[in-house]
Amino acid sequence: MNIAQIKQIDLVDYMKAIGFSPTKETAKSAWYHAPYREDRTPSFKVNKDKNVWYDFGTAQSGDIIDLAELLYHSKDVSRLLKLIEGAAPALAPLIRTPISQSGERLTERFRNVKVVDLNHEALKSYLQSRGIDLDIGECECKEIHYTCNKKGYFAVAFPNIAGGYEIRNPYFKGCIAPKDISIIRKPDRLGGRCCCLFEGFMDYLSYLALVKLGKITEDNESVDYIVLNSVSNIGRAIESMKKYKVIHCYLDNDDAGRRAVNFLHELLGDKVQDMFAPYPLYKDLNDFLRNKKKIS
Repeated sequence: MNIAQIKQIDLVDYMKAIGFSPTKETAKSAWYHAPYREDRTPSFKVNKDKNVWYDFGTAQSGDIIDLAELLYHSKDVSRLLKLIEGAAPALAPLIRTPISQSGERLTERFRNVKVVDLNHEALKSYLQSRGIDLDIGECECKEIHYTCNKKGYFAVAFPNIAGGYEIRNPYFKGCIAPKDISIIRKPDRLGGRCCCLFEGFMDYLSYLALVKLGKITEDNESVDYIVLNSVSNIGRAIESMKKYKVIHCYLDNDDAGRRAVNFLHELLGDKVQDMFAPYPLYKDLNDFLRNKKKIS
C-alpha cells in the first residue's frame, strides 16, 4: 500500500486492530487512552469524519502515519507503511472512500451541480466569520449548489485548473472532482516574476485580506498565485513554479508546511523563500488574520 492508501485506513478500525477499544464513542468521534504513553484519563480523540486524531494531553495531532511515528518510534516513512500494514493486514481492502490524503471528502457522487456568482447571505456570513473581506470573497469565489443522497446543499466554491472545485461551508470541507491545483494570474499579462504559494484557498483569501489591511507587504502588481488545494498536490505545481524567479511560500506553520518548503528549496534552490516570519505564533494565514494564536 502507498501513502495515499495507508492514510485512508479508518483510524477506529486500526485502533481496534492493534488492541485498543474506545472508552467513549459517538457518530462523529471516539475517545481512547493514548496508545503510545501512560494515559490514566482518556485524552486521545479520533475525528471519524476527517480520519485524524488529537491528543489533549500533549497537544499532538495527525493522521495514521503521525500516530505510527509515535507508536513505533520512527520517522522512516517506508518502514512505517510496512509496520501499519503488517499490524493490521485485514484492513488493507477497507479503504475509506471518498476521502483524500488531506482528509477532505471527494464529492464525485454529487449531482445537479450548478455554479453561480457568490450571493447567498449564509455563505457571505461564513466568509466574514473567517475574517474574509466580502469584496475579496465575491471576486475570487463562486457559489455552488448540488445534491447528494437526494438532498440539496450549497457552499463557497473555488475553481482549480482541471475544472473541479474546492468547496466549503460551515459544516463541510470537500472537493468537486477532479482535484487539482489552482493558478491565479492577472488577465492582462502572461505571468509575473514572483509567485506566492498557498496550501488552501482560505489561506489565499486570507493573504489578500492581510495585504489589504497592510499586515503583509507584497508587490502584488507582479505576483501570480498558486493554491495547492492540499499539500499532497505539491508535485503538480512544480512545473508551474519553475518559471518564476522568486517563490514566496505561505504554507501552514507546522511540520508538514516546513517539510514542503524544504522539499521545494532542495528542488528549486534559493528562489524558494519561506514566509513564516509574519505569522510565527499562528498555524496559518487565516489564524493570523483572525488573531487566533497556536496553543503552546
